[in-house]
Amino acid sequence: MIRYAAVLIINKTSSLDKMFTYKYDDSLLEIKIGSFVNVPFGAKNKSMPGFVFEILEKSDQDFLKEIESIRDYLSLSEKQLEIVKIIRDKYLSTYSDAVRAIIPSCILNQNLSKTKGILFIENPLEGRYDKEIYKSIYKIVSENPGIYDKNTLSRRFNISLSSINSMIKHSFLKEKIRVVNRYDNREFPEFKELKLNCEQQNAYDRITGSSDKVFLIKGVTGSGKTEVYMHLVKNIINKGKDAIILVPEISLTPQMVERFKGRFGRDITIYHSRLSDGEKQDEWQRVKNGEVKIAIGARSALFLPFNNLGLIIIDEEHETSYKSEQSPKYDSVELSKIMAGIYDAKLVLGSATPSVNSYYNSKMGRISLINMDNRAYGKSLPMVSIVDMREELRSGSRSIFSRKLKEEIEYNLKNKEQIILFINRRGFSSFVSCRSCGYVFKCDKCDVSMTYHISDNSMTCHYCGKKQMVPKICPKCGSKYVKYFGLGTEKVEEEIKRLYNNVKTIRMDYDTTREKNSYENIYNSFKAGEADVLIGTQMIAKGFDFRNVTLVGIIAADLSLNLPDFRSAERTFQLITQVSGRSGRGDKEGRVIVQTYTPEHYSIETAAADDYDKFYDEEIKLRSAMNYPPFSDILLINFSSRDEKEVIDNINKLYQLLNEKKYDLEILGPSPSGISKIKDNYRWRIILKGQIHNKTAQEIKNLIYNNFKQLSKSFKISLDINPNSFV
Repeated sequence: MIRYAAVLIINKTSSLDKMFTYKYDDSLLEIKIGSFVNVPFGAKNKSMPGFVFEILEKSDQDFLKEIESIRDYLSLSEKQLEIVKIIRDKYLSTYSDAVRAIIPSCILNQNLSKTKGILFIENPLEGRYDKEIYKSIYKIVSENPGIYDKNTLSRRFNISLSSINSMIKHSFLKEKIRVVNRYDNREFPEFKELKLNCEQQNAYDRITGSSDKVFLIKGVTGSGKTEVYMHLVKNIINKGKDAIILVPEISLTPQMVERFKGRFGRDITIYHSRLSDGEKQDEWQRVKNGEVKIAIGARSALFLPFNNLGLIIIDEEHETSYKSEQSPKYDSVELSKIMAGIYDAKLVLGSATPSVNSYYNSKMGRISLINMDNRAYGKSLPMVSIVDMREELRSGSRSIFSRKLKEEIEYNLKNKEQIILFINRRGFSSFVSCRSCGYVFKCDKCDVSMTYHISDNSMTCHYCGKKQMVPKICPKCGSKYVKYFGLGTEKVEEEIKRLYNNVKTIRMDYDTTREKNSYENIYNSFKAGEADVLIGTQMIAKGFDFRNVTLVGIIAADLSLNLPDFRSAERTFQLITQVSGRSGRGDKEGRVIVQTYTPEHYSIETAAADDYDKFYDEEIKLRSAMNYPPFSDILLINFSSRDEKEVIDNINKLYQLLNEKKYDLEILGPSPSGISKIKDNYRWRIILKGQIHNKTAQEIKNLIYNNFKQLSKSFKISLDINPNSFV
């Protein structure tokens, strides 16, 4: 019987972002919703891969092409198809980009499993082969059957490969093809189950005993959230269901892996972007085959094809790395809530410093809030001291380390206690401030710091485009000490080594963590006491549990406070609180030194006091007054091209089109993007602010792609709903 199917062609061309109808004979092809098929496409009938999204009983189209074949190694479940549609609609991507988000390219392209021929004895030596060289090979293989392939045997024992091949050819040895596992199957020391304290037990009971789907554990650093996670995972595994634990950075996985594998054994999938294609394929296939019940990983682990997902845990849920920066630009926290409904699973968000959005949703009753206000096992929070760097300047000190921080560093070095020095460089943007009074130049329209441009000594607001020259005099105190701010981890390391003889340092930043296992190597090295000082960026700001760290120095809290972003106060509070939490996690008391030019700012004061609720009360008032999320949505539209005139002309044309449509939205811009030129591409943007529902967002997406698709090859369009960054 001839039937019909709506097929999505997997292709990067946005004009193909729709379904195409094909026919097939159901007596020849067993097509189902989600089947991966080959279809002829285009004038030349090129064979293309695609997914069946719908089975149709009839079609009013003439001359339909036929589905060629089924790629039976892969299919999408109806739940996965639903997620694809949600990603495409909610995050303004194409269907193909949404599919690529949930299925890695190595699976789509059917990269083959890795195999090798393992050597065994087949027949006894005889005739002219009964001599020393062949006897030696024969003895090694007979004592190690199924251990070596011929190349490994040759290299390890310095044996001629031709001799081994001769023995295989004449049937003295035989090769058996074995699949090589490319996943992490290391074993770790036992991580014993701990008895839950009252707060931990309350969290566990609330989650397991409630019919609610989404929970937020607001637990101070060191309150024992990980132990609660482990008990929840054990509970869901005992019910025959699967669990996904997301961590915000690859840097957190070594510690989490160590603990979970130490508790549950080695059959846990570890999944993140730095795995090779082969490793990704093997881990993905293990999940698909039901060989593992637990996955730990970064954002992409959310889409692993578990058959019976029952629990999603998102640790450090406030972290910005849960939002994808590439299309589809999905938000893992937001999407996990939807997935929890689709899979009838529970979602647990955990953080000492929840995002303002998540906490607001808990206040509105959309998320069940669970508080854990004390560190586990009687440990106290570290003592936090704020150092006013304006006073340091007035006293003649121009070092990047305050006198107080120097004293504390010397104390720790003398007492063989470890130190973490933190500087936030992620999203760094030079801002202009007065070093005498701490005044920071902000846009009066957008309440974000203006960004310094060295090329013409100007300041620009990258929300609305306002521009002005850098004044020579501070408008607040009249000082001439007005400068832009810049600092990095290498400079901090150089200063430490200059000040202290024989100090051993490790840096953890973008430059030192490019290699595949660099995070784990740095983690293990510092944990083993091989360095006195760990200097790092946001990678060290959360999760790490080093028992001998008793001092944390935050070199310049203002770096994050003065980013041109409405969330800069939130991120500053989170960073100070999180990095402070790395101190005093062992038996000794912890201390934290926060260096800042604006000690009176509410985000710094409340972080030092570890008072999240007071911070939230201040922050939510400002968000409401300025109509920023969670009271509105923001849509960032970015145009870029090698031709600057092309970008400016078209961004102005878009501005006119948006005004003509009269959407009930505030239009900010056009203005140069935060970074106005990347790789010779000029970048301009428009920001829309207001209640942006899916239907409105799709209308705007269609408006843009219908009017700006016939431009130069270098012309690119980017749409991002509620972006993390405005660069």
